[in-house]
Amino acid sequence: MSRFRKIMPRIIAISFLVFCVTFSFRSTAQDGEQLFKTNCANCHKPDADFVGPKLQGVKDAIPYPEWIYDWVHNPSAMIVKDAYAKKLADKWKPIVMTSFSSLTNAEIDAIMKYVDDYKPPTAKAAPGGGVAAEPVVDNSMIFGILTLILAIVAFILLQINKNLRHYTDEKEGIKRGKHVPFYRNKTYLMIFTLLLFMFGGYLVINAAIGLGHSRGYEPKQPIFYSHQVHAGVNQISCLYCHGGAEYSKQAGIPSVNVCMNCHMAIKEYKGEPIVREDGTKVDGTAEIQKLYQYAGWNPDTKTYNPDNDGDGHPDGSKPIEWVKIHNLPDHVYFNHSQHVVVGKQACQTCHGNIQEMPEVYQFAPLSMGWCINCHRQTKVDFFNEADSSGNKFYSIYEKFHRDLANHKLDSVTVETIGGTECQKCHY
Repeated sequence: MSRFRKIMPRIIAISFLVFCVTFSFRSTAQDGEQLFKTNCANCHKPDADFVGPKLQGVKDAIPYPEWIYDWVHNPSAMIVKDAYAKKLADKWKPIVMTSFSSLTNAEIDAIMKYVDDYKPPTAKAAPGGGVAAEPVVDNSMIFGILTLILAIVAFILLQINKNLRHYTDEKEGIKRGKHVPFYRNKTYLMIFTLLLFMFGGYLVINAAIGLGHSRGYEPKQPIFYSHQVHAGVNQISCLYCHGGAEYSKQAGIPSVNVCMNCHMAIKEYKGEPIVREDGTKVDGTAEIQKLYQYAGWNPDTKTYNPDNDGDGHPDGSKPIEWVKIHNLPDHVYFNHSQHVVVGKQACQTCHGNIQEMPEVYQFAPLSMGWCINCHRQTKVDFFNEADSSGNKFYSIYEKFHRDLANHKLDSVTVETIGGTECQKCHY
């Protein structure tokens, strides 16, 4: 009995610690904003149409409450059997939503609550003028601090319990062994050592997985080029500057001549203030002047500088030394045209909301696991001879055509046609 009384408080304390950690992770998992940004933000906005429809108010439009669960878990199957799903697919074709079978109903509810409660961030004055976006609130730090506080409280309560037991034993005349301080208690030392190894292992594994990944990398460029202004406000197509993304392996960086097609006439910036990540204001007109220096263009005479040295370029002109942001290892094969034309992937799939970035940064981890997960989830858009929709590139896969027509398969992913085979990207 005395042995049971001695062990029981420790079991309770450990269980309490496990509960605190579990509660913390569970609370984070139910964060609708984080779930939305992880799974939905590439194609949807809460309050406006994007690559896909806006999500705010969807619950009022769907035929029945559980419809949203069926749609998220398997959109392709819903399109075949549900009239509302078919209508939605026809409106947004050729884009077909990716299935998210791993999302639970509770997580879907959390996402829908977030989009229904979403309100656009209010503009704030940034240092140096201009407008700064509302900062994203990350609650993970709060949950971590709360978990640590609860763990300390549990430890203190455990010590109080031990002292109270010691006093009652003295009063009742019960003889026990010599009291061992907690910092010399073998049980505590073992638990602390195990936790230390677990935490250290977690940090080492995360660091090892992240080796070579540059997610969030945002270098300073020789000219402050704002995609927010060009692709967002002015609605310039990505393919106007990056024509190689549609027809070649590399997307390519536009030459100075492409920039000058517009900036021969546009000599000064008159749009909304441009602000860097640190809040400092950017002089758009001064950045255009930098472009003229690289191009060898005289904005006063509206002519290029003479070619006195006979090298075929205006005197004083030179290439813009842009800093490359998205890098893949040399042993990885990636073809832009394969993904843009054949796979019909939007730029935002890999590059994030590029049209909202004042200065470009690496949005996705571009890791092997990230690419494979995309191949496992992305549906193949087969060519349909009846209405000439879909992609003729996949016409060679007749077996899959027949299986889909006979309802043996509800969809075919890139993985099914060999998209996760090693030699597809490594050879």
